[in-house]
Amino acid sequence: MSIVTRFAPSPTGYLHLGHAAAALFAWRQARAAGGRFLLRLEDIDPTRCRPEYAAAIVEDLTWLGLPWDGEVRVQSAHLPEYRAVLDRLAAEGLLYPCFCTRADILREVADSAGAPHAPDGSLVYPGTCRGLAPAQRANQIAAGEPFALRLDMTAALVRIGTALTFHEAGAGRVACHPVRFGDVVLGRKETPASYHLCVTHDDARQGVTLVTRGKDLKPATDVHRVLQALMGWPEPAYAHHRLLRDAQGRRLAKRDRATTLRDLRAAGVSLEEVLAQAAP
Repeated sequence: MSIVTRFAPSPTGYLHLGHAAAALFAWRQARAAGGRFLLRLEDIDPTRCRPEYAAAIVEDLTWLGLPWDGEVRVQSAHLPEYRAVLDRLAAEGLLYPCFCTRADILREVADSAGAPHAPDGSLVYPGTCRGLAPAQRANQIAAGEPFALRLDMTAALVRIGTALTFHEAGAGRVACHPVRFGDVVLGRKETPASYHLCVTHDDARQGVTLVTRGKDLKPATDVHRVLQALMGWPEPAYAHHRLLRDAQGRRLAKRDRATTLRDLRAAGVSLEEVLAQAAP
């Protein structure tokens, strides 16, 4: 079977060296096997994503010499597809509306000793709205109260009925422990569908057979395997690569103003030097 990989940045800023490393890793995995390398723009957050950043991603990948196959998939053009997934999960009784604000959750968790954290560092939702009566939910929705849609993780795992694993390159089968994430959010008013839902849907939709991404996202695979099992989507293999870090040992990130590829070009850093720094 031919390998299909993808590079899926969010256009919330300009690409930096860490992005180049991720794109190069995925591109090399595909090309070494005579496979396909796809580009996807994960732009479902309208408050942070900008057209100029999307255009810059295309420009930077072209400069890096990493051509992609086929058309660029832009997530914001496919919102009805994500809505259909949410509707199906809701029809199966696996979603519930959560009216808690972030402040509500922090306050409730603060009142309990030893509040658990998910592997990504976020607080595990205590399940406040899971047990609301249908009539109360309907009244709050009718009153216009904003809400998120959460996956009832316990019900989902009961529905699946078997232990989940995934195949990690170089490690073989790895056990999943999605309960550590609690009832994850799959949709909000301002962001119609979550990263977990969109990325898993699109990997299946685009026929991705090898998901390559940084080691920081490896724990999220547990949640993605739950969605794949619930929706009957194929299971890809995974390869989580090292993260590039700055002089202080911090992961290169937009929020920390990591030097962008555009800045490196403007400073006269050659393509060969950038590729050498980005190589695994």
